[in-house]
Amino acid sequence: MIESHLAGSEVFHVDVVVKPGNRISIFIDGDHGVTIEACRELNHFINENLDREKEDYDLTVSSAGADRPLKLPRQYRKNTGKSLEIITKTGEKYTGLVVSTSETGVELKIEPVKKTKKEQEIKIMTLLYSDIKAAKEVITFKQ
Repeated sequence: MIESHLAGSEVFHVDVVVKPGNRISIFIDGDHGVTIEACRELNHFINENLDREKEDYDLTVSSAGADRPLKLPRQYRKNTGKSLEIITKTGEKYTGLVVSTSETGVELKIEPVKKTKKEQEIKIMTLLYSDIKAAKEVITFKQ
């Protein structure tokens, strides 16, 4: 139902979470962000297509904001040029700028953590999505 409503738009479905008491949370994202209007329209569409008489539920539609982990290659692509913090399934942690993405992985530009007198090289690292446990946007307030 969600996919049919969003088909052909720049907004896409990321996750659905159903909690006890039929509390349904739907998270969407967009190639250029998500507007409140897009959330409202999807919420309205779902409410029109589900029967509250048959089973009651509480529905929330929101954007997959910076506090939510990335789940789809399309989200990584959207973050090209931005910093991500990635934890691999083996527990390694990387923070870097997304240089490029593919259908199978993401390429990060990793800056040296500590600047010493000796030049440290900037590393370009490719991580497969299948090796990533969690990835989140790094929010900075520097200008």
